[in-house]
Amino acid sequence: MWKALLLFIAIAFAGQLLGVIFNKSSVQPAARSIFSSPDAQGPSLGSCQPHTHIMFLKTHKTASSTVLNMLYRFGEERDLRFALPLGYQLGYPLPFNAHRVKGYIGPRAMEFHIMGNHMRFNKLEVEKVMPADTFYFSIIRDPVALAESSFAYYKEVAPAFRKAKGLGDFADDPKKYYDPRLRNNHYARNLLLFDFGMDNNANFSLALAQRCEATIRRAFKLILVSEYFDQSMILLRHALCWPLDAVVSFSLNARQQKPSGVVGISGSWVGKAVAVAGVGGRGELSQAKTLPNLSLTDEQREKLRQWNALDWYLYKAFNRTFWEEIDRFGLTQMEQEVALLRMRREDLARVCLRDGGKPVEAHRIRDKNIRPFQSGLVKILGYELQPGLDNATRMACLRMIRPEIQYKDVLDAKQFPRGPMVQAQPGQPNRDPMVAASGSFLRHDLPRTRERLLGGEVGGRTVEEGERDWDRNHLMGSNQTLIHGQEKGRLR
Repeated sequence: MWKALLLFIAIAFAGQLLGVIFNKSSVQPAARSIFSSPDAQGPSLGSCQPHTHIMFLKTHKTASSTVLNMLYRFGEERDLRFALPLGYQLGYPLPFNAHRVKGYIGPRAMEFHIMGNHMRFNKLEVEKVMPADTFYFSIIRDPVALAESSFAYYKEVAPAFRKAKGLGDFADDPKKYYDPRLRNNHYARNLLLFDFGMDNNANFSLALAQRCEATIRRAFKLILVSEYFDQSMILLRHALCWPLDAVVSFSLNARQQKPSGVVGISGSWVGKAVAVAGVGGRGELSQAKTLPNLSLTDEQREKLRQWNALDWYLYKAFNRTFWEEIDRFGLTQMEQEVALLRMRREDLARVCLRDGGKPVEAHRIRDKNIRPFQSGLVKILGYELQPGLDNATRMACLRMIRPEIQYKDVLDAKQFPRGPMVQAQPGQPNRDPMVAASGSFLRHDLPRTRERLLGGEVGGRTVEEGERDWDRNHLMGSNQTLIHGQEKGRLR
């Protein structure tokens, strides 16, 4: 009897002990992702509602790829519908046409939330796709800095650049090299104005420049300035009523630093662009291996401003407006929010990225689906994710570092899911361009770009935009440029 009693007491005690253990474990708070912390929201924005109808004019060489990554992330996290191109750009460099949007079947027949891939702006056609309450914004850059970047990236694509020994040589006598009739020479003069849909070859006059400015102001509610990227992100956040994390970014497509005295260019798109443009036999490709000389004297910089006079006028006008916006916002509040933005970036880098966020060479990135595309002499750096992240944090971090080309394919696959893969017939290759791998979708028909001409036509029919141009913009090296040079370029 007493043995049974002792056994009962032992079982009861064990049950009570296990109950305490399970109860304790059940009340332990689940590990919270840094992306769900209060810091992710940032300072209160009041009772405003987030904008979800957004049109971003992605201008060239202005840090616009980083902005597009933010739009991609925001839309994907909220299952918004993107106005995606049939290829990778919306008909560029031709003026935008609504039928360039994949899935477009007629004006306002389907709700699109976000449009942001490269296009030559055409407001009447954009309005056929986007709702009436769409928020329009874009970003600009100092024309001299833009010319330096454009010369480096499009040296073998724009005939005007290809003929010049260096940017200084081009600046000394642009008309010697520039022919407005040649395809792709729009990269060599007033590129901002061209992207905004206006005549980049028009002779400068104050009246014309003022009309161009007024046209842009009527269409766009906010124009950002890439030299002040962090300040731009704070203005954008408040204009869109977005949480802080939506405008936090890492420096994408950063170039590997070259030894001092060596001029480097980002080659992430050059090989494709050369092939797409139809330039370059063996001799011309060997010339492309010579890094372009981007050095300029003060006199040559002034000559470039004169050559890009319409862009220079627009930059000064919208730079002035930009600082007027900051003055209205409040300089003290701007400084505080920029500091929070930068601290948040550092926090997310520590959580998300291996080696504290230090960019690494593409071949060192284990996940092939997040390797930045390489084609050229200078290596484009990417990031490795921190190991051991929980699924939610890993996905949020992945969105922040996913290269633009792969990201567009991921969104495309979500919006336009494909049926079961059709088995190729014996002796025929499988031509399905999308394959799933580690949650990403990559195109495997990229070599076909060699059959296309940049901005050209084949058989009287316009070539698909995505098969032509591969602009791989980068955010000026890193935000350190912006941190240590806050007053540089401020025009009052």
